[in-house]
Amino acid sequence: MKPIALFFSGGKDSTLALHRLRNTYNVRYLISTITADFDRVSIHGVRRTLLEKQSESLGIPLKVGLIPANATNEIYEEAMSKVLIQLKEEGIDTIAFGDIFLEDIRQYRENMLRRLNMNAIFPLWMENTQSLAEEFIDLGFRAVITSSFYPQLLGMEFDRAFLERLREMGDDIDPCGEKGEFHTFVYNGPLFSRPIRFRRGKKLIREEGYSYIDLVPED
Repeated sequence: MKPIALFFSGGKDSTLALHRLRNTYNVRYLISTITADFDRVSIHGVRRTLLEKQSESLGIPLKVGLIPANATNEIYEEAMSKVLIQLKEEGIDTIAFGDIFLEDIRQYRENMLRRLNMNAIFPLWMENTQSLAEEFIDLGFRAVITSSFYPQLLGMEFDRAFLERLREMGDDIDPCGEKGEFHTFVYNGPLFSRPIRFRRGKKLIREEGYSYIDLVPED
């Protein structure tokens, strides 16, 4: 099978993308962006140690691009290009993403890769997000909300009760949080050799922008 790498945030969309890819491609590496100031997954706010535990449980090596807090697009692209060039030197010219319907994000990723003569694939592209959310749950994956514009969602399980809560809240919240409404951390499921153990820690509530919950590793 063709070797590829997957941009992996540790969340549900990239995990579902991995599930879709595993029988068609040889996913050799997971690629993540870490904010160096906090040693956490950028935007998601999950500790790097938990990301590394996901990599170990999934049995796929992790490559990390380090960026400072409040990095510009130029700084981000420079950091990630270093990782991508390393992959290309190993014979990997195709990168997968878990994006679903944001056309500007897709174009941004494709343009970044095109400059390196690399290709992008999007295994979830333009699928119904309600169906994708239900598929993720029905497959037996387990995830928790780690960051959100809605602080009341922090720490909740991503399950059918959560999807119902979103419907009750209204406000046109996407079931997969594709518009950035929330992000997740996947801690168990059919691809994992063992669950990732953690406890819910303190919450960082902000009046504007993302709020976070600290997931604390337990082993």
